[in-house]
Amino acid sequence: MAGRRPGAAGGFLLRPRSTTPVGTPSTLTRVRGGVSMTGARVTLVGRDAVIGALDTALAECSEGRARIVLAEGATGCGKSALADTAAERARAAGALVLSAVAAPEERQVALGVLRQLVHGEEGFALPVPAADGSTAPARVEAMQAFCARLRELSAERPVVLVVDDVQHADGASLQYLRYLARHARSSAVLTVLTGSPHAEDLDPVFTTELMRQPHFGRLRLDRLGRDEVAALLGGLRPADGPHRISGGNPLLLRALVEETGDGPCETPEPGGPFAQAVTTCLHRSGTTALAAARVAAVLGERATPERVVRLLDAPAPAGRRALTALEAAGLLDGTRFRHPAARAAVLEDAGPAARADLHRRAARLLRADGDPATAVAGHLLAAAGDDAPGDPANTEVLREAAEELLAQGDARAATELLELALRAGGDALACHGIRLRLAQVTARFDPAAAERRLTDLLETRSAAAPGSGHGGHGEDTRLLIGLLLSQGRLAEAAALAALAARDTTVPAGASTAEAAAATAASPFDTTLDTPAAVSERLLQSTRLTDATVTPLTHAIRSLTASDHPDRAVTWSRNLLEEADRAQAPGWTSLFATLHAEALLRLGDLPGAHAHATTALQALPERTGSSFHCAPTAVLIRACSAMGRFTEASRLTDRQLPPRLPAGLHGLSYLRARGLHRLAVNQPHAALADFLETGRLMAAWGIDRPAHLPWRTDAAEALLRLGEARRAEQLVLEQLAHPDARRPWVRGASLRLRALTGEPRRRAALLGQAVEELHRSGDRVETARAMGDLGRALQAEGSAKGNTMVRNAWNLAKDSEATALCREILPDAPLTPPVRDRAPATGAGGSATLSGSEQRVATLAAQGLTNREISSKLFLTVSTVEQHLTRVYRKLQITSRGDLPMDLAPVGRAAF
Repeated sequence: MAGRRPGAAGGFLLRPRSTTPVGTPSTLTRVRGGVSMTGARVTLVGRDAVIGALDTALAECSEGRARIVLAEGATGCGKSALADTAAERARAAGALVLSAVAAPEERQVALGVLRQLVHGEEGFALPVPAADGSTAPARVEAMQAFCARLRELSAERPVVLVVDDVQHADGASLQYLRYLARHARSSAVLTVLTGSPHAEDLDPVFTTELMRQPHFGRLRLDRLGRDEVAALLGGLRPADGPHRISGGNPLLLRALVEETGDGPCETPEPGGPFAQAVTTCLHRSGTTALAAARVAAVLGERATPERVVRLLDAPAPAGRRALTALEAAGLLDGTRFRHPAARAAVLEDAGPAARADLHRRAARLLRADGDPATAVAGHLLAAAGDDAPGDPANTEVLREAAEELLAQGDARAATELLELALRAGGDALACHGIRLRLAQVTARFDPAAAERRLTDLLETRSAAAPGSGHGGHGEDTRLLIGLLLSQGRLAEAAALAALAARDTTVPAGASTAEAAAATAASPFDTTLDTPAAVSERLLQSTRLTDATVTPLTHAIRSLTASDHPDRAVTWSRNLLEEADRAQAPGWTSLFATLHAEALLRLGDLPGAHAHATTALQALPERTGSSFHCAPTAVLIRACSAMGRFTEASRLTDRQLPPRLPAGLHGLSYLRARGLHRLAVNQPHAALADFLETGRLMAAWGIDRPAHLPWRTDAAEALLRLGEARRAEQLVLEQLAHPDARRPWVRGASLRLRALTGEPRRRAALLGQAVEELHRSGDRVETARAMGDLGRALQAEGSAKGNTMVRNAWNLAKDSEATALCREILPDAPLTPPVRDRAPATGAGGSATLSGSEQRVATLAAQGLTNREISSKLFLTVSTVEQHLTRVYRKLQITSRGDLPMDLAPVGRAAF
């Protein structure tokens, strides 16, 4: 017989392989982008081989020889389709077909399968089930009667018994089938059974008994190979994706093709036909296989056969058999799901409570195995969605995992783990440390949230009773002070530092003076007074991290307030690039703000405006924090100086947060608002802002003109109000301050001193102011002082006055300080006429300057001598004189003092 192979018991083994899948159509008919069955018939794997084997067995049965065929295969591989086809072909051949389908839920129903087989047939008298419905051992007399009746029927025509999913059959029915196998060998009875070789409730005695029979044959239904999938698809699409995703399981393949239609089969959707088919396969594979699939899904990439078996609530052999069943069905490749959609379907089917329990158990297993903390923490985080209380034992591994994620640059995920560690509980000191770390880490992506966390932490610290442990130890206190300083909250940092110094450094019995000395040092003083060389060494040797962001911030602020603010521009730009690479928007906003402040300090208004805008865009779209005030303050000042008063007014109209922390950002905003109000001729409102700034700085112990010269600001407002004496008093106070030794502070102070003092000394003082401000690098303030000096020289009748005013206007224009340009020369055009931008080509172009002439004229208009021009343009002095002569002739003027103000500066003209 075809496919027959001698065996130990004289049986035969059928292993047909083919190119056509069980349970799927041999012909694909397109229906709305999917596939459907052609007609009502089902085409099977190995149609020719399988049908041939069944036809042979049926033919031999017709000759009076009994045959038993057991078709085995994994879930979804076509066993039921095979049973239906066998019954259909037997009926077509004239045989009497008795069929039944076993189900797990009917396993305890005595003789349930047998009753399905004989339903509607006369002459079968089956025993009545026991009163309690239990499965009692079948009586020999009853089995003899059953067997005799089948022999009677087979004498008239062949009898075919078809039992699908025989592994779920009740014990009593299996006893009848075993008895039939032994005592009906010479009858025309064909028994076709289908089942799973990996079933957890398979009766080994039944299968062994069948194998002992010489008329027994076994048929194995395998999954499809790639070529078989390609043949099924008929070349309509590539076979690699469908075969890889479905694993060659015909049921999964059909669902995949139906779902994706004419599109690529690479992206089955959650909850779609493919996901539903996966769930169906799992539930039909048995409870242990279903549990094993869920464990494998939860473990993910860290699943191994040994780990899956350990997490199962089942004996090890059952667990290994379940994994084999899942792999045989094509659901797993080893312990990995073939596609994320299959894994997602398994997890979704498990339900939230079961998933959380599995994740907790998986976390314990991975931790016991020494896996990375991030792997353990991932399961703890996944299990945190239910209402189960946290386990303090998990705190340490969560903190360790958070640090690993931070090292990888994932601050948001690290924050989630730290919050989970905080919810897990523990002692007060550990919780305090976690809150500190959260405030530090959150600053990477949300400074406003970090600010709120720090506020809550301070409130908790204040509310804690002495000795309760909530205040933390010395290291935590230093970290807390550093965080406050990085957020500009100087008053709180100073108070905390003073408290810490008093508690730790002042010996018992110390005098009041000693105690005062111990608490006199201000953290902000330390920042501003750090030498530039020291700050640069720190910046050169330190990489940006959570631990270093505070000292790096201090170093930038120190350089900005130093005599070398250009170095702050360079280093803040480097740190801004580093923050961008770290994908930390909070750091990006911080260093963009510091960069903008440094640019504003040099008078680069467009650059300051651009980077302050970048800083605000990097922040989350919400207000209510003091940090927003810092870039907003830069924008207000830059807009006001550039004459963009409408934009500045919109920014100043924003309401300040109701609980603005005592720090630098709010002060910067107050000063910026005051400067804007001064620019739009609201001196009373401006004076109120400046005086409030001074009051707060004095109250917080951070009155440093090197950072915020509120006295000269207020003096400017007082001069507008005609109160020169009060203005002079404030200026003298600032000149007496130690910070007045710095060129920027001294220059601004001398300018106001000249305006409030005696007119006869005005020019001399303004000359000193110009020199100091020029040294400081602030181009806008230098231009302002030059304008005042030019007017003072004009008042004295000096010929240099016009040149100085012109130079001041040019410098202000080059800095795009439009408001200052209008203040210096209200009638001077800010946009050069077209004739000066492009040389004329017509006959009337005699008044048009050549490129060389325009460069020379531009420098001459800025006040440079002929020798300075020759050095700058690499020309001889004689050539410069010739160019100027032609310029005078073309412009119809007689001296450089008559040069027009609308000549484009060198480096900005388009020649």
